Amino acid sequence: MQMPMQISLDEVLSMLLARVDSLAFNDENLKTKFNILARAMYRKGLITDDDVIESIREEHRILMDLGVIQEMPTEDVIQTVAEGILQWIKGDVEAIKKAMDDYEKKLQELSKQQQAKPKIDVASPAVLQQLDKLSNQGKGKSKLIY
Repeated sequence: MQMPMQISLDEVLSMLLARVDSLAFNDENLKTKFNILARAMYRKGLITDDDVIESIREEHRILMDLGVIQEMPTEDVIQTVAEGILQWIKGDVEAIKKAMDDYEKKLQELSKQQQAKPKIDVASPAVLQQLDKLSNQGKGKSKLIY
């Protein structure tokens, strides 16, 4: 009878991290290939701005028909997505930098808002019982609320 194979937690984590790294690399590779091909087709006039916008609408229509999304995005959302794609296709570095800066500022604002929100900490029942014993010497019902 063959003995079961044992794998340490470190080995499992190492394998998972290697797989995540591989997926990230493949994702970046696909993005680069898409950008190169899209730029070549755009320069040759095979893709227009209207083609990109219409393709975004079609993609969302397909997703809606499949039940992946519940409703079509608004025209503003479609235009925003198209602008982002077209910035990459056109190689508009300044617009891309500005969009990245705006995105970073929004993330910082959201982070500040999250930090400003009041926090609710929940203690385990054992800790609450210990606090009750310390405050009331175990008599009566707990009235601990902080």
